[in-house]
Amino acid sequence: MKRLLFMTERFAPDLGGLARSATRLVATLSQLDVEVDVVTWSRYLQPGEVLPPESIDVKSRVYRIGLYRHWDMTMPHTLNVLEWLHSSRQYDAVWGHYLFPSGFLATWFAKLQGLVSTVSARGNDIDKEMFPPGDFARLQWTLQQAKVITAVSADMSRKIQLLSGRDDVLILKNAVDTEIFAPQQATEEISKESLGIPPDELVIGFCGELREKKGQQFLLTALATVSYQRPACLLIIGEVRNSQESVLQVYASQQAESSQRIIITGHLSNPQAVAAHLQLCDVYLQPSLWEGMPNALLEAMACGCCCIASDAGGIPEVITHGENGFILPRSQLHHLGEAVLEFLTMPILEKNQITQAARDRILSEYSIAQEQRRLQILIDRLMPNSV
Repeated sequence: MKRLLFMTERFAPDLGGLARSATRLVATLSQLDVEVDVVTWSRYLQPGEVLPPESIDVKSRVYRIGLYRHWDMTMPHTLNVLEWLHSSRQYDAVWGHYLFPSGFLATWFAKLQGLVSTVSARGNDIDKEMFPPGDFARLQWTLQQAKVITAVSADMSRKIQLLSGRDDVLILKNAVDTEIFAPQQATEEISKESLGIPPDELVIGFCGELREKKGQQFLLTALATVSYQRPACLLIIGEVRNSQESVLQVYASQQAESSQRIIITGHLSNPQAVAAHLQLCDVYLQPSLWEGMPNALLEAMACGCCCIASDAGGIPEVITHGENGFILPRSQLHHLGEAVLEFLTMPILEKNQITQAARDRILSEYSIAQEQRRLQILIDRLMPNSV
């Protein structure tokens, strides 16, 4: 059996798309008869503390390491833990999920041990890390030294080629469980009534951790614009980053009435609960300023939501404007509210055609089965001779 060391900064039950994609990929790798040990960091442990392994299934387990305040302490300590694990587990390859810190450390450890490595570019790890305070040299070295590189979108693949000179980047798209994320009716436990939403109020949806890169200011402005025309609420399926609470306070002082119609669910660890909330949305917004390929957008499309999104990152690869959703250029995001109002004037038949096309796109290109096939290609390329 092939044995893989999988490094990721976040893993379930951590928040965010990175944790969700890492957790999903490890489950799929296990189905492909790969034994996976996950190493991840935690802010909830004492610095340097290593918890006993948690079993995910018969082939996978998780080791959690307490973060030090700075990476110059965390990384050397993590290398010691990796050496200890490898001495007893004897890995065939190392996977770094996200280019820094996981990708760099996975590639360096693999070099030290004479192993092969793969790194997975997921989101803004190119757009962010190539600029200060990111380390361009470390980023470039990682991209040049890993045996296999995967990117979550063609847009990211192109940027990696420009940075590294490599033309062998494998596109590993995000995937959605289309049985959970489907256009079904919301349950009695999760309904408009249970959330305090009147029957005639428009539900504008957003899913994930609300913060600057996700276009939070444009979401808030859109809510105010729409609210001037008709009753509306903003349903945030997730959390607001602590550092951004002040933005909501300023909004409340300027738009007192609209601010009362912001509904925040908090973190939902259950995918079924996330899907049930998405099914309540009349329109879903993804006004990202930079992006890889957002899981939340794919899940909203799978649920049959009409989505209005920016043109950031790989979003135009999944949304064809006017066919299965709508694209608003990042330079025009201040018109997001008007775009929502324009959508509301469309005939119901046209709306239904767009939402059905959205789900069809996910079924045809972003299913778990397709991700499994692409992962098999990656494994065969990374560990062709391992048994």
